[in-house]
Amino acid sequence: MLDPDWVGQWQETMQAADSTFLEGVNKMFQQAVAILDLPPVLAEQIRECNSVYEVRFPAPTSKGWRVFRGWRATHSEHALPAKGGIRYAPDVHQDEVEALAALMTYKCALVDVPFGGAKGGLRIDPREYTEDDLKAITVRFARELIKKDYIHPALNVPAPDMGTGPREMAWIVEAYRQVHPEDIDAAACVTGKPVELGGVDGRTEATGRGVQYALQEFFRHPEDVRDARLEGTLAGKRVVLQGLGNVGYHAGKFLEEEDGAVITAIIERDGALHSAKGLHVEDVREHLRETGRVQGFPGAEYVSDGRALLELDCDILVPAAMEGQITSENAGRIRARLIAEAANGPVTYEAHQILRAAGVMMLPDMYVNAGGVTVSYFEWTRNLAHMRHGRMQRKMMQSRMDAAIDVLRAVSKGELAPSLEARLRHDVDELALVRSGLEDTMLEAYQRIRDIWRSRDDVPCLRTAAFVSAVSRIADYYRRFAL
Repeated sequence: MLDPDWVGQWQETMQAADSTFLEGVNKMFQQAVAILDLPPVLAEQIRECNSVYEVRFPAPTSKGWRVFRGWRATHSEHALPAKGGIRYAPDVHQDEVEALAALMTYKCALVDVPFGGAKGGLRIDPREYTEDDLKAITVRFARELIKKDYIHPALNVPAPDMGTGPREMAWIVEAYRQVHPEDIDAAACVTGKPVELGGVDGRTEATGRGVQYALQEFFRHPEDVRDARLEGTLAGKRVVLQGLGNVGYHAGKFLEEEDGAVITAIIERDGALHSAKGLHVEDVREHLRETGRVQGFPGAEYVSDGRALLELDCDILVPAAMEGQITSENAGRIRARLIAEAANGPVTYEAHQILRAAGVMMLPDMYVNAGGVTVSYFEWTRNLAHMRHGRMQRKMMQSRMDAAIDVLRAVSKGELAPSLEARLRHDVDELALVRSGLEDTMLEAYQRIRDIWRSRDDVPCLRTAAFVSAVSRIADYYRRFAL
């Protein structure tokens, strides 16, 4: 923990409150620009949001007709389609959508996914409406975006985000097909769809699985682990998890069940649970599903001020909820050794400076939560190919494994461990291919940002390295291809 006097001095020197989400993204971008020494015009071209479409539309609900307000921001079209989710939240606003779109541009460049960045938002609390209401609202919103090409398989492809999921994506595909019945690639107008409508196995878990792969890769580097004042592997590490939505649930579940991490606290809207012995994510999720809150979960301490548990002593803090959760106000009290940003922008720019000065290691959001857009890329290419991944190779791969088993049996005089044979015979289905591709993507991306961080004296942290890597790739594109 930082010295309180130092934190106080830092806060006194601040001219205003913490930077907004968009301001923070742009400040990190400017640091990367300075390191790369980009020409001002090129830097401005990359930084500026290409377009923002705001729409207000009426839709019927069970409570009568209502007027809704939404946005779709396209930050960059240096690669097409532009890619980014649509979130439903009561407090979403244009600056937030622009910040998320910019982050998507850099995120796609970082993990080598050939998309530009976009994002959408609808100002609505989904919990206040019935399923029929939400379908009518979603279809109406989608039609507004479709007629301006802000939803299109080749130009702008949404995905689920906070408050949306496969159900909403299915409604959007339906709306797109009604407007463009001639488009044989209609299924590719969104990703994150139900599998039976062209989605891929593993998309729902993808962002949380990516968080797991990011942490696994970090712990493969003993030097990095030591710099975070940690040692060993993920096994036994104390994890505080904020948010038990789709991302937090899958990340926590995989870290607990597959890596042996101990989830000591789970923070949700109505408060938080704490247990030094560990919480079973699946049990907490079931309790939350049944009751709508974490309060009342047996065998754990309930804390009404859930955000206070961000300051709990732990090895790894995984903020998987909203942006701006760690600010200059509470950053000096954070006791985690490592922060893995599963949410977008959970640490403000000012908090980042405080935490870095305190020696807290941070795995940046644009890397940690890139699993979603990576698997969305797999889904999009599947839709364009009109063929599931592995269909042409599956039988051939099985035949090769059978041949390998025969060779091993011959060499071992007929004796082959059952566990080894089971691993070799494991069916290489689409889910296995998706997970393999995602793991490889996360590994390569970490290697890139780590190499920049370790090799350059002017790159002080992994977040800066991630921005340098992403911005450098985009700048190279503009230098070579832009008119």
